[in-house]
Amino acid sequence: MASASITRKQVTELREELTRFSMAYKFALDEITTRVNILQEEFRLTHENSPIEHVSARVKSPESLFKKVYRQGVPLNLQQIRERIRDIAGIRLVCSFVSDIYRVMEMFARQSDIEIVEVKDYIKNPKPNGYQSLHIIMKVPVFMSAHTEKVYVEMQIRTIAMDFWASLEHKIYYKYNKQIPEALTNELHEAAIAAAHLDKKMERLNNEVNVLKAHDGEDDLLVGREDLGQVMVELMENIGMYTK
Repeated sequence: MASASITRKQVTELREELTRFSMAYKFALDEITTRVNILQEEFRLTHENSPIEHVSARVKSPESLFKKVYRQGVPLNLQQIRERIRDIAGIRLVCSFVSDIYRVMEMFARQSDIEIVEVKDYIKNPKPNGYQSLHIIMKVPVFMSAHTEKVYVEMQIRTIAMDFWASLEHKIYYKYNKQIPEALTNELHEAAIAAAHLDKKMERLNNEVNVLKAHDGEDDLLVGREDLGQVMVELMENIGMYTK
């Protein structure tokens, strides 16, 4: 009868394989977080505001990962897990306005070495419970010592209102052990609609402020031109004085 025991060499190889597996996701998250930080710094230096308000990132814990593997019936094979579980590394960006969400997505879509694999737009098409967010599955290059590896990262982009609603819904979901009473479910859905209305109102107000600021800037420019005109007149008069 064949022995079911495992050798020390096999244990060492398995440990190294698992280390490389988790390490790739950590490095992919470091890579995408660095790019987000660069965008935030660029906007801080060249614009008045950054479209990105808050950033959080995480790599799924082994317990959470294997629960999902079990739920989805994925074979216990690292290559299968790597290909079929695409949110092992996740980053969440919180923006002020809905327009900022699509603006940020376009910024990453323009980065030539990032491959956008899938986009799930739960803003234009909210989930039945009212959940809204933009989910992007992307492949991020990780430059290892001997090779470059493309690693899946899930990016979620949402507004402050969407994030507040999602956080509350998540807490209620687990408080009731995933069995939320119907009355509470209805109230959550109404709250999601209210949050969406708030986002639209805040976006409209922001647009109005930007129009007013642009108008004020034009007024300042007109005043500046008048001052410049007066300086030119005086300069010409002085030149006339010296040429007489």
